[in-house]
Amino acid sequence: MDGGFVPVPAGEARIGPNAITQLVSVLDRMEGRAFRDQVMGAAEVAVPDPALGMIPEVEAAAVHLALRMAVPERAEGLLRLAGLATGSYILKHRIPRVAQWVIRALPAPLGARVLAGAIAKHSWTFAGSGRFRIVGWRPLTFEVAGNPLVAGLRSDHFACHWHAAVFERLFARLVWKGCVVREVACIAAGDPVCRFELRPRA
Repeated sequence: MDGGFVPVPAGEARIGPNAITQLVSVLDRMEGRAFRDQVMGAAEVAVPDPALGMIPEVEAAAVHLALRMAVPERAEGLLRLAGLATGSYILKHRIPRVAQWVIRALPAPLGARVLAGAIAKHSWTFAGSGRFRIVGWRPLTFEVAGNPLVAGLRSDHFACHWHAAVFERLFARLVWKGCVVREVACIAAGDPVCRFELRPRA
């Protein structure tokens, strides 16, 4: 179960609105509007208008934390669904169809490198003030230092289900159909960084 929250200073760093909007859609569908309003009220955050662009990362972190506190036994699954939905949104609206076709047509190891490079180039949209790096290729391994979505969170297990699901949806659709992403280190559990291993299959 997730533990307590240690406040961190609010800053100006921003993150993509999908960190909230896709979770809101999942909560509306799975838990109902009343529960969604309860979570947003506890976080003291309004549902962002995606048309207005990037949002303060502290707001996304507050919503994710409010969900963890409200339903600790179901939060991981809901955050995973929101991450998968975010990946689907990126595929539909952010990665051109021609680029998707090219990645799928490439041998998987090369396609993985191309997609990983594109993710690194746009990492500010999901990592905010965190620092994203590709740290290995066998297996493909991503690292986020200072992950803002779990900043200050204290947990007895790895907690970045939203990020893992975003990566999994992208690679499963474009590179490895059976791709599985596993978090192997997490700052919420006391590690220095959040680290994700991407495997072609379970």
